[in-house]
Parts: sequence; C-alpha cells; structure tokens
Amino acid sequence: MAAAQRLKDRVALVTGGAQGIGAAIARRLAEEGARVVIGDVDDAKAKTTAREIGGETLRVDIADDTTVTALAQAIDKAHGRLDILVNNAAILDATPFDELTMTRFAKVLDINLKGALAVTLATAPLLRKATKGGRVLNIASIMGVRGSVASLAYSTAKGGLVNMTRCLACDLAPDRITANALCPGFINTRMALLPDGSGHEHETDWFKDIYLKYGRIPVGRAGLPEDIAGPAYFLVSDDAAYVTGQVLLVDGGVSATF
Repeated sequence: MAAAQRLKDRVALVTGGAQGIGAAIARRLAEEGARVVIGDVDDAKAKTTAREIGGETLRVDIADDTTVTALAQAIDKAHGRLDILVNNAAILDATPFDELTMTRFAKVLDINLKGALAVTLATAPLLRKATKGGRVLNIASIMGVRGSVASLAYSTAKGGLVNMTRCLACDLAPDRITANALCPGFINTRMALLPDGSGHEHETDWFKDIYLKYGRIPVGRAGLPEDIAGPAYFLVSDDAAYVTGQVLLVDGGVSATF
C-alpha cells in the first residue's frame, strides 16, 4: 500500500538512522513525505541509506556537544525549523556486573541517555517553530522497564530515557511539542548479534526454546525494524496530537508474560 504522504514537507531528524531501527523509521517517514535528515556517526552507511530514501545526512556524535550544536545549526540553516526529532542513536552493552567499570558505565550513559538529551536541548528552538507542533520520539527498550542479567549500564540508560520522556512531555507541552517513547523488544538488528561474535541471539537454542517454543513471545517471532517504524510514525503524526508522555512497548507481547 502506498503511503498517504501525511507528513509532506515536514522536517524530521533521525539520529542513528543509518541502519537497523533508525533506518526503518527514516524510510517510513520519507515514504510519508517528510524531508528526512539522518544524523549518524557512521557517515558512509548514513549516506547509503539517505540515497535509498531520498534524504540527507549530517554527521554527528551525540556524545560530543560540539557536533550536536553543529547539527542543530545545519538544520536551522537548511530548513529553518524541525518538526520531528527521533532520538534513536545508541550503543549496546552487555557487560557482566563483575566486569563493569565506571568508565564503561559513563560511556553508555553518555551516548544512550545524555546524548538524547543533548540533541533535544539543541533542537528545541527549532521544534518550537514546527508547522503543526513538534514531535519528540525517544527509542528506549523493554530493558528500560525490566531488569536482566548483564544489562546494568544499558538498562539504566534506557530507564532514564523512559522517565526523561515523561519530563519532556511536561516541559515542552506549552510549546506544542509532544514527547513519547517506544520500547522495542527482541528486534532483528545488529544489536542482536552476540557480543563475543559467536552468532545471532535469535538463533540460539535458549532463545528458540524460552521465547518461541514455550511462548514467552506470544506472537511467536522476533521483531523486524519495520515493526517499530509503524508505531514510530503514529507517534509523530497528527493522529497522536493528544498523545504525550507515553511509553509504548513494541515487543510482540513478551512484557505481558513477565
């Protein structure tokens, strides 16, 4: 089905949009007519994705305030406003508790939590100029609302992002800006590759048994990036104008089985 171009001419920034969930969201927004800017540290992959969707790229390291400021200035110069901000850029961390250092913990928070806030602060003046009200969408994780082994840094950052979303909703509402979050479950992206390089998480016996054979994921499969793109589109669309401060778990029902 062809997209209805319901975001025609709106300006959207997707951080971490070069691949995975970010690329799927960027593609959906472009299909809906948005002028998509992909902000990513991987400039080569970002340019490839941008060519595929007819978007543009700006290199940014969201943990580096200088490049974040430059990103906002470039969008202002090119477009004069920002209608949609998708804070998707993140890194995975699965450090066991006894191996976790404060240096590693700080790095994960710098990118996965502080980076999202830095981009939001830098682009807030542009979001206030949005044609029909600005939209902020944070890509968190079900690990931000549940605990698990070897996820202290990652889950803490994503949990912070969840509550940051609620605070942003309160702070930005007077400026006609909504803020919501998506919490993906098991999604087939590069983050599903095992940290030791031995394979893919969704191909392991424990995943197939616990999550598929015994029904821990009720829908019976891991998700695809496109499964996140649809809900993302809804939350940045006019249909969600009265939705703010909400956290939507998009996980095939796995959180319902906890």
